[in-house]
Amino acid sequence: MSKLTCSEFKSGRRFVGRLPHGQDLIKSIETFCGETAVSMATFSAIGAVTSVTLGAYDQKQQVYVTYAKEAPLEIVNCTGNISLKDGLPVVHAHILLADMHGKTIGGHLFSETIIYAGEIDLLELAGKPLERAYDTTTGLMLWKGLS
Repeated sequence: MSKLTCSEFKSGRRFVGRLPHGQDLIKSIETFCGETAVSMATFSAIGAVTSVTLGAYDQKQQVYVTYAKEAPLEIVNCTGNISLKDGLPVVHAHILLADMHGKTIGGHLFSETIIYAGEIDLLELAGKPLERAYDTTTGLMLWKGLS
């Protein structure tokens, strides 16, 4: 790919709500999207977690390197998007967290991140949903079907 490729979407429904205490952050969002028929969206979340699983992509080996941390952490920023993979809504998100001393950690967000308390602002995107598919160049599941 030698140029930026995009698809145009219109704003759909907007959901603002509370994330469920003691539940997995990613699975909670994916379940909500499945129940409300949201197949494309962007979102941001704030709040706190009791544990997190983070990762970064090793570009040479083409695998995610992950680690888990169990500690009370504030969500400084969490942004992501929803698209489809195998016909189901899937979350792709990055998160920045801070401990009680202001030390931050962040990266690609994985399941087994447990919510203490949180709020989400999710904006549905109306248009033909993008699907994730394996990209042979990067080894990642990237959007296909962009205009």
